[in-house]
Amino acid sequence: MKKLKLLIVLLLTAIFSFTSCQSEIDSENGNRENTNNATSPTANNLERTSMYDGSFDDFLDGMSCSSILLPVTATINNTELTIISESQYSLVLDLLGEFTNDNDIISFQFPLSVKLSNYTEVQVANQTELDALMDACETAENEAKNAINCLDIDFPITILTFSLNAEQTGSVVIESEQQLYTYMNNFENDQLFSVSYPITGTLSGDTVVEITSDMDLQSKITECLGTNEVMQEAEVNANEIKDILVESAFKVESYVVSGINKANNYADYTINFTNNLSVTAQNTINTTINNVEGTYEVASELNVFLSLTFSGNASFELLNNTWQITSYSQNSISLQSSTNAATTLVLAQI
Repeated sequence: MKKLKLLIVLLLTAIFSFTSCQSEIDSENGNRENTNNATSPTANNLERTSMYDGSFDDFLDGMSCSSILLPVTATINNTELTIISESQYSLVLDLLGEFTNDNDIISFQFPLSVKLSNYTEVQVANQTELDALMDACETAENEAKNAINCLDIDFPITILTFSLNAEQTGSVVIESEQQLYTYMNNFENDQLFSVSYPITGTLSGDTVVEITSDMDLQSKITECLGTNEVMQEAEVNANEIKDILVESAFKVESYVVSGINKANNYADYTINFTNNLSVTAQNTINTTINNVEGTYEVASELNVFLSLTFSGNASFELLNNTWQITSYSQNSISLQSSTNAATTLVLAQI
């Protein structure tokens, strides 16, 4: 029990140590350029963007505040797998993605080691301790005190230091995220700092931006966190749609191309989606006609997309597209072509 409490304290300290005094920010030293103190919004932003990002293995451990150190042995949906390197993550994803509507179960062999947000490595003795870390991480996420992983600052950057009366006392060149985290985490209350702008960074893994001030840094973080929230909502919707697809058969209720509804071409068919990502269209009027086989995929970015690929039937091959899902319910899914907004498709449950 003492070790469990220590693990929780370590994680909470890593996450909350820098943000706990945020409400006590001195209004004179909080936001002005060149006068950031240890508990200012800029200090908080710099530390959160430089925390260790454990989100890359969330499919394995279910939390972004830490990552599992390899090697580790786990039983994934009744298949035991020893993961030695990150190159084997694809094997885990294959096992998790084998079926779309099953409840995935991952059981670890203990003890195992994890790396926390403050770059500390600790040993976890059992599932109870791992669950406690997950609960602490969820609390941090709910209170917006976890790592900001949608903005990667490009290094090196230079930080200037000042006395409390705003006289420059020195400078330091920061070469890495871990160095920035350590520097900001240890920054004392008897001095001030400012970032030597401009600096550059990457938003959400692909957009390079220039950051020109503390206010601009806050703006970029707000922007990317908003984008992340939209993407997370789309991922939730995608999972719901996967479940809806495999729960019942569908028919083409509407297929509009250039203003003409061609749904009658599919009136005799029912469409069945399976949880192994195959799809079958069956003629229920003339059973001598061969089934139309295909595959499908549900994916999400800022929106949710359904990709259909049929073969062997000209009418169904016209449905081969990456469709943006514009609305859905338990009974109906409305789609729009991602290449031609005038082409729409509605699938209705039978």
